[in-house]
Amino acid sequence: MFVVDDDPLVRDSIEDLLHSVGLQTRLYASPRDFLAASRPEGPACLVLDVRLPEQSGLDFQSKLVGTADELPIVFITGHGDIPMTVRAMKRGAVEFLTKPFRDQDLLDAIQSAIARDRARRADALALEDLRERFASLTPRERDVMAQVVSGRLNKQVAADLHLSEARVKAHRGQIMRKMHADSLPELVRMADRLGLAIAG
Repeated sequence: MFVVDDDPLVRDSIEDLLHSVGLQTRLYASPRDFLAASRPEGPACLVLDVRLPEQSGLDFQSKLVGTADELPIVFITGHGDIPMTVRAMKRGAVEFLTKPFRDQDLLDAIQSAIARDRARRADALALEDLRERFASLTPRERDVMAQVVSGRLNKQVAADLHLSEARVKAHRGQIMRKMHADSLPELVRMADRLGLAIAG
């Protein structure tokens, strides 16, 4: 758990609250401090004040999108308004809480954010595993897979790649085994997940 707020009283108060429910917390006075610090791996979230001296929390949120430092964000602010809330939520914020907020509302938002980060990490690991499986295919198997997931029949694949149908069938079997796919629809989903071009 990470908290970025320039008010030490707010930081300490949030730290006490999170420690009371067993959540380890690291506190930072600014986005610069947060980025400069090493952080442990594992599901987490960022509790971020909207109004900070050097850089607004909303601008910092924009800066984090798509980077290795991106985390689910719970915004807190003493001066929130609807446009701010809309901007934060459109960019993926989990919650936007106006001070003073109820402790339980913050805890609920943090638990939701951590669950989101846990799911994101599991998804990233699954994609990495899928990429490794795809990398294990030979160039010819990749060619066959691209045709197969596009809905081409064995004889069409054979004609296009100048192979025998028996050879195409053998390649398909190897592809299914190496990709750990139990069915063609599953293989198509894998190809889609990998971003492989699938002809319509």
